[in-house]
Amino acid sequence: MATSNAPPVDVPRRGSAAPRHRAGARLAPYIFLSPWLAGLLIFVLGPMAASLYLSMTDYNFLQPPQWVGLENYVRMFTSDPRYLKAVGVTAFYVAVSVPLQLGFALALALLLDRAIVGVSLYRAVFYLPSLIGGSVAVAVLWRTVFGADGIVNAVLGLVGIDVGRSWVGSPDTALLTLVALNVWTFGSPMIIFLAGLRQIPRSYYEAAEVDGAGPVRRFVSITVPLLTPIVFFNLILQTIFAFQSFTQAYIISGGRGGPADSTLFYTLYLYQQGFGNFEMGYASAMAWTLLVAIAVVTGLNFLLSRYWVFYSDGRS
Repeated sequence: MATSNAPPVDVPRRGSAAPRHRAGARLAPYIFLSPWLAGLLIFVLGPMAASLYLSMTDYNFLQPPQWVGLENYVRMFTSDPRYLKAVGVTAFYVAVSVPLQLGFALALALLLDRAIVGVSLYRAVFYLPSLIGGSVAVAVLWRTVFGADGIVNAVLGLVGIDVGRSWVGSPDTALLTLVALNVWTFGSPMIIFLAGLRQIPRSYYEAAEVDGAGPVRRFVSITVPLLTPIVFFNLILQTIFAFQSFTQAYIISGGRGGPADSTLFYTLYLYQQGFGNFEMGYASAMAWTLLVAIAVVTGLNFLLSRYWVFYSDGRS
């Protein structure tokens, strides 16, 4: 009988390499995510934990933190009138500027959602303010435009209206100029509205037009209901951004929040306390209070959305 001279083949035993392979497969995602996880821990969760601790201390950069418990939070609502002023100014700014901004963005989106010559150029031009609206240069320009010798007063003078004062220097109108600046940065929500309008089937409008519905009726019965998810999305984003506004008020008021604290935004007062008065513990408490306030407002918006936001699959 012939015998084979081939060397014996080693057959791996079942279960030897498979567990190592499965263990490596389980670890692979965490290895790839490790840079992001390290950044989250070092630059986000770590500073948040430190800030929460400092919010319950008396800390001024020069001496070690002294534990005071909830004293900083009690002080905000009981013995700091400027804090309450900052809350009122910010609440007014958010409640007025966000609806105006979204309304203006929707109106421009409806105009640009048409087959007109150069529509791509118009979209780019209208989007530009969102890119530069929060910059220092625009804030300086805005202060000049609404100054006593600015363009606004010059234009009003051409029609016989003599204001004779600075819009940013009067307590009655200073905050309104910041509202106008926020409304002017309508480009980002406008683009999102445009994307939402393009998702509405044209057959709906054609069927409504056949039934005799006019432009207003088609807008109220078709556009608005089908666009409510986009409105809700923009509302959440722009509300959060408005609560965090800082640069405009800092530049236009010279970092003081004036005149007469009329532009004292919450974030500006937080900056004054933390980096002006070196009350970092108090500033940390203000920061956490703002975080909770934004979370509460966002949560309320989500709860109320079930009554006015409608989705194409019938959910509300």
